Amino acid sequence: MTHLFALFISAFTSATLLPGSSELLLLALLADGQANILPLVLVATVGNTLGSVVNWLLGRYFAHFRNRKWFPVSARRYTQAEGWYNKYGVWLLLMSWVPIVGDPLTVVAGTLRVGFWRFLVFVATGKLLRYSFVAGAALWWFSAGSSQPL
Repeated sequence: MTHLFALFISAFTSATLLPGSSELLLLALLADGQANILPLVLVATVGNTLGSVVNWLLGRYFAHFRNRKWFPVSARRYTQAEGWYNKYGVWLLLMSWVPIVGDPLTVVAGTLRVGFWRFLVFVATGKLLRYSFVAGAALWWFSAGSSQPL
């Protein structure tokens, strides 16, 4: 159970502007073979999605501070993400898992007042697909070198 909590915390912080590497922890837990894939993917998805909700809240309620030095998204990244939203719309949130640009996308979604439920569905879908792919690829990789199923 502690491995699920650790994965949740890692996934949560990875989605915020704090450093984290939830994919590496997911891979380590899968390689260890002591955890079931479904709970791992679901816990990572929920934690990572909730971290993105924090970013959305930052954007929604603290947008008037976006020109301050301490604001979690640089002016350059903010402008870049805003341009992408204007071009691609809410579908862009499916890419919120992408390193470096994903976090600013979720902050800008808040500043642009993207509806919460719409935000949640798109972000959770993208993150679920990412963790499912990582876990599936890892299981395939781990089993390719062994004649026994995991």
